[in-house]
Amino acid sequence: MTDKSSFTPEEWKLLLESVMMASLAVSAAEPSGLWGLLKESFAGGTDLAKAKIDPGANALIKAVVADFGTTDGRSIARDDLKEKLTGGKPADIKAKCVDTLRQVGALVDSRAPGDAAAFKGWLRQISQHVAEAATEGGFLGIGGVAVSETEKATLAEISGALGLQG
Repeated sequence: MTDKSSFTPEEWKLLLESVMMASLAVSAAEPSGLWGLLKESFAGGTDLAKAKIDPGANALIKAVVADFGTTDGRSIARDDLKEKLTGGKPADIKAKCVDTLRQVGALVDSRAPGDAAAFKGWLRQISQHVAEAATEGGFLGIGGVAVSETEKATLAEISGALGLQG
């Protein structure tokens, strides 16, 4: 069973960050304004909550969600993200997020091959849910699209970074 003890502290921090990076990459690709950002943030959090209560969730996902649910886990991820992303423009933030996801994909492939596909798929699912959370374009939510072309391109980048198809 893969858990926190299977990784160095730096590697574990990267896994914790990856949960937020999966959301932030899409949000930074096409900022949706205040309401859109709130909807997108909620979508990412919902995937964490679902994984926490899903008895069939992958062991590595469960371990990350459990640690993310602690004050220390959230602080580690939040503080490092703040350091990495503060002052960045949306395009730079997206690029850093995708790069982090690339590192995480390689990390779980090498350190947790039995859990890698499920974990990477979960990160991709978080990104997809964030992309679908807020309508892009249009006026006051009318005439927009569920997932913009920019978001679709970002989802493809995320899939590629994680080594997933589609």
